[in-house]
Amino acid sequence: MKRLLIAVIVGILLIGCKAKKSTAISKNHKQETTKIKKRNTNNNYETKGLYPLPEDNGKFKRFTISSVDEYIKTFSEIAQYEMKAYGIPASITLAQGLLESGLGKGELAVKTNNHFGIKCHTGWQGDYDFHDDDEKGECFRKYNHPMYSYRDHSEFLSNRSRYAFLFDYGAKDYKRWAKGLRQAGYATDKRYSQKLIYLIEKHNLNKFDKSFRLNNSVANAEPKKYEDKVHVVQKGDTLYSISRRYFISVDEIKRINKMNSNNLAIGQEVTVKTELSKK
Repeated sequence: MKRLLIAVIVGILLIGCKAKKSTAISKNHKQETTKIKKRNTNNNYETKGLYPLPEDNGKFKRFTISSVDEYIKTFSEIAQYEMKAYGIPASITLAQGLLESGLGKGELAVKTNNHFGIKCHTGWQGDYDFHDDDEKGECFRKYNHPMYSYRDHSEFLSNRSRYAFLFDYGAKDYKRWAKGLRQAGYATDKRYSQKLIYLIEKHNLNKFDKSFRLNNSVANAEPKKYEDKVHVVQKGDTLYSISRRYFISVDEIKRINKMNSNNLAIGQEVTVKTELSKK
């Protein structure tokens, strides 16, 4: 009887050790599989001949965008590059960037270079900042250059299963993409797709969905440099005429001068930003 009891106890111990070892092996195998998958992904990325983004130098570049045209000119090539790399229409990326960033002039975009309103989410290990959105003081991702925001946007869409069906539409069907983003729950705004289509068609953004040749200026995209000037209001001046003279939007003039109305007085000093001339 004693021998039988000892045998049973030894058997239980052996089974327990075997189960523990199996669990450890499974866990290590899972980790190794993840590493291999990640390594293969990188290799595929390289063999496709896709231009990798330059290494982040850790310096924040503040971009001041004065108009929609400047936004498009600054970021269209980045959007086209992302289209080639991930299959997302450049027109869609540009329209989302314009809309989500407040035409490049929204508070969040200016202070974080986050042009798509991507929140921190679980697992984000990069820099961040807080901003009031759906709730007060929400955590948003921060980038040293907008091109990293564009890349994160591409990976955000391509790595989430709920957006997978969009990539069956192709890179030139911006209307289906716009409607599909709303369908997938990208935004709560019921008119989100209509707004994207409006921006694309108003500014002819779908021209960027056509084939193109990269000149790698994406890595060298630099913010324009501006200086403050004081304009003394003359008879006949309006905010619109001042904005045209200095190539700055009316909203930007009002924001800089903390103006609540469009009214001006002769002799009033109005601060404006104007691009520094290249020497």
